[in-house]
Amino acid sequence: MQQATNPAQTNHIDENVRRSLQKSGLIDITTIGRTTGERRRIEIAYHVFGGRIYISGQPNPARRRSWLANLEAQPNFTFHLKRGLQADLPATARIIDDPVERRAVLTEVARAWNRTDVDTMVACSPLIEVTIPGLG
Repeated sequence: MQQATNPAQTNHIDENVRRSLQKSGLIDITTIGRTTGERRRIEIAYHVFGGRIYISGQPNPARRRSWLANLEAQPNFTFHLKRGLQADLPATARIIDDPVERRAVLTEVARAWNRTDVDTMVACSPLIEVTIPGLG
């Protein structure tokens, strides 16, 4: 398994990892619990649009996602590639709240998921941009 858990190791991303991060897919992320401080790992989809990595989810107006609340409190997390190539990459989340930016990104997510409810997604879907040091 590729390991990149030490920030000092992230100046160079292996070319196989770089290629894997050029297409959308399923990953795990590990966040730090905002109240417990415990590590929380979940499976989630990520998207790549315009060379940027995003994580979103299905719209749900009834509840706030724990993973999103954890990232709001502590934006550093681990991005786990697990399909084919395996790698644990340190990452930072930027929560996207701006309505114009949300609409632009979530329109692409809706297209990828064959959804037509962009307005609902903009109003109720979690959305972050992921930065992986050394990816460039």
